Amino acid sequence: VGYMDPGNWGTDLAGGSKFGFALLSAILISNFMAMFLQALCAKLGIVAGRDLAQACRDHYSKKVGVFLWILCEIAIAACDLAEVLGSAIALKLLFGIPVLMGVVITVADVLLILAMQNRGFRFVEAIVIPLIATIAACFIYVLWFAAPPMGDVMRGFVPSTQLIRNPEMLYIAMGILGATVMPHNL
Repeated sequence: VGYMDPGNWGTDLAGGSKFGFALLSAILISNFMAMFLQALCAKLGIVAGRDLAQACRDHYSKKVGVFLWILCEIAIAACDLAEVLGSAIALKLLFGIPVLMGVVITVADVLLILAMQNRGFRFVEAIVIPLIATIAACFIYVLWFAAPPMGDVMRGFVPSTQLIRNPEMLYIAMGILGATVMPHNL
């Protein structure tokens, strides 16, 4: 299952508000693609003892390696920018905190978590797991509260040719794919 972030929420809300449950198949397929790519990266690490960047450096020329590195840095910066702005906007919507202050809080939060890594990965996990559990509990509550028609929800998971024939639907589905399969996940 994909994790929850502002990019996913934004594209999912845009798709849901315009097309109802019809794009649930795009979410499902995108999550399967992300899990497949993450499994391939894990296999590379387990078998070769290398990460994706190291494997690219080993098998491509220096020019290609530098080009790939620059592209990945741009993609990661764009993803991180979306995460920071999304968090700042969420703080604005939830608590009325100005967006600039929300950015400062988000950056401080990230730096705090990075600083905690010196205490060991288990310590960070002990903090992150309750946060994920809180998100899951809120999601289950909202799902129960909204009581969507489950028949329509299940039909939404079945891919339709309408997704390819309708340019607006395809555009949002591409956004869902881009918000789900992100370079920093690999």
